[in-house]
Amino acid sequence: MTHPDLAHFPVVVELDVAWGEMDAYDHVNNVVYFRYFENARIAYLDRVGWMASKVATGLGPIIASTSARYRKPVRYPDRLFVGVRATDVQTDRLTFEYRLVSAKWNAVAAEGQALVVSYDYATGAKAPIPDAVRRAVSDLEGLK
Repeated sequence: MTHPDLAHFPVVVELDVAWGEMDAYDHVNNVVYFRYFENARIAYLDRVGWMASKVATGLGPIIASTSARYRKPVRYPDRLFVGVRATDVQTDRLTFEYRLVSAKWNAVAAEGQALVVSYDYATGAKAPIPDAVRRAVSDLEGLK
């Protein structure tokens, strides 16, 4: 599915809503949206090589903060399209923006953001984003 609300998102993942993701209020539980965002973020990080870089160098991403804005309730059954893009790239961090589109609503059901910091897992400290990852993000986002 191509949706106009996802046109500027270079990575989009498709997910089906599972029955078990619903809560007693007959909609997907709020915490599950963060899992949807995580699925998109990991796809993005794989695409720019940051997950492989973490294995090779020990420098990887870690979430500093995250947020969500719920616009429409999502219910089973539904197919979701979750877009992710980097909106701010700095030396040691980047900001991700998420947009979740419901096929059932044919509209944006949620939006979110995450601040992701480059982290040296061996020393337990912030570190610069690896150059190859930074270049891959720039290429993917069309930044120069």
